[in-house]
Order: sequence, then structure tokens, then C-alpha cells
Amino acid sequence: MKLATYKNDTRDGKLMVVSKDLTLAVSATGIAQTMQQALDNWQHVESQLQSRYDDLNQGLCKDAQHFDETMCESPLPRAYQWADGSAYVNHVELVRKARGAEMPDSFWTDPLMYQGGSDDFIGPRDDVLLPSDDYGIDFEGEIAVITGDVPMQVNATDAGKHIRLLMLVNDVSLRGLIPGELAKGFGFFQSKPSSVFSPVAVTPDELGEAWSDNKLHLPLLSHYNGELFGKPEAGQDMTFDFAELIAHAAKTRNLGAGCVIGSGTVSNKQGTEHGSAISEGGLGYSCIAELRMIETIRDGKPTTSFMSFGDRIRIEMLDKHGDSIFGAIDQVVKKA
Repeated sequence: MKLATYKNDTRDGKLMVVSKDLTLAVSATGIAQTMQQALDNWQHVESQLQSRYDDLNQGLCKDAQHFDETMCESPLPRAYQWADGSAYVNHVELVRKARGAEMPDSFWTDPLMYQGGSDDFIGPRDDVLLPSDDYGIDFEGEIAVITGDVPMQVNATDAGKHIRLLMLVNDVSLRGLIPGELAKGFGFFQSKPSSVFSPVAVTPDELGEAWSDNKLHLPLLSHYNGELFGKPEAGQDMTFDFAELIAHAAKTRNLGAGCVIGSGTVSNKQGTEHGSAISEGGLGYSCIAELRMIETIRDGKPTTSFMSFGDRIRIEMLDKHGDSIFGAIDQVVKKA
């Protein structure tokens, strides 16, 4: 099924059931008021939501309305937990190569993960408001899952059973602030402002054969200022699948229903040492930083600038028929 959250006069919005083709929506009123409420009571409401979804797709909902992505909050406007991994180790390797650092062997066996701010997500069609474009503003195209309750020490074999929904992510990053924060040895904070999630969250079964081995096997499309910037395959070069990321996050704690786990920047080796841009016949990149890393490794310095106020980023994923699965993250960076 497909679910979304419409804006209203509350912090957590109104839960909506969305048709498979993203043309219609109907309120989930009577089943769950909000996405979090649905996740908290998933075993009781899943079948009811599925029934309403089926009725909507069959044209049986008299109160159905046109689905409007501009009305959407992120599916969870705020969450109890947002932990972002770095499952595409190619991306990590490029970061370290660009600054002349060695790649520890453990990075291939133990996932990187940081705890992000989850109290204030941005709507998928809302402007990204930031104090300055001197901070090195970047987008990061990612996939994320929302879990149910996950017990501490769950193993990777069982962790995938706790995945309830999938979304797309723009993990907004301020590259100019990252080095100073990491130098303190205490991780990201100011350099990771509010993140953005796709208008629609979908259940794994909705993805059909594209969902296998706890990975999503479709290209992630990023259009930067109207030009295709990246189309890497999300199921390729994913060193750690989502079950492994969940198990890593739950090593020393329980995860509550509504926990969001991100994949990190989707990145492909593309059969070459470093990958290549769309203009060079490659699959491109899911963030500007990765292109700048390639430029640094190849040319000795980066030439591509980070985002400026007025720049637009659109992140989307299409099924094998060319239809949008999650709707589009489509936003402009503006001065707060």
C-alpha cells in the first residue's frame, strides 16, 4: 500500500491512503489519525489500511480526492529516531581518497551510522531554508525504511521482518561545516540540518521484484536545476542491506515503532575506478560532494560548486513502466 501525510493544523498532520498511480487519496480517518499512530498499532490497523487502499484503487471510495503532493509533509513530519547509515562504501572510499586518507578494513564489515535530528523534517515540496549558502549546501539522495518495534540484539536474518515502509530521502548536508565538527571527534550536528522525505511511503510488497534481499533494485534519479545529475542503481554496490543496518542500530538498544533508518548516499562504482558523470556516459551521482571528490582525485582540485540560494533539486524513483513510486522530492534552497 501507499501512505502519505497531509498538512493540517497539527504537528503530525493527517494520514492519507494514496492510490497506486498516485492520482487519488483518501483519509485514513477511523483507522489512524497519523502515520505514527498507524505504526504504533500496525498489527491492528494494517489490514484495515490495506482494505481502504484496495477500495481506492478499485474506485470504491466515494470520498476520494485528487492526490496533491504539494499538500504533503514528510510521511513522518517528526520521528522518535532518525539514524542514517553509509551502506554504499564506494561513497565513503571516495571521501577518504579525496583527502588522502586510507580506508580502514573495518568499513567493509561494520556499517557507519550517525544519529540525525528527527524533530523537524521538511516537507517534500517545501523550500529548504538555511542561514547561508556559504556553508557548502549539498543534497544527498538516499533510500530509507521505517521500522516497527525492533528488539535489541536482533540479528540481520530477522531484522528485515520489522521493515514497515520505504521512502526516498534528501539528507541535506552542509559540507563546509563538516570538517570542523568531525575534527572534534563527536560527530555531525550543525552540519546536518533537517532532512526531507518523499511524499509517499510504501510497503515492501508494493515494490514487487524490485524489493529483494532487503534492497531496492531501481535507479534513484536526481535532477539538479533541471538537468539529470544522477541515476545510480540503488540495489548495486550496497555493501550493507537494510536488515544489516537495522541490526547494527539495534545492537545496544531497542528501536521504537517509527524509527527511520537511511541507506546513506546511493553510489555506484560503475565498472570504473571512480565512476563517471552523466555527461561522460556514466550513471552520475546522488550528491555534489561525490562529483567534487572525483574532480579532486582526477584533477587535484574540485571545480563544481555546492548549492546556492535559488538552486533546485528533484529526487524521484520510477518503476519499470516509468511511473513514479514515491512521488518526488522537489524543492528550492532559499535563505531563511
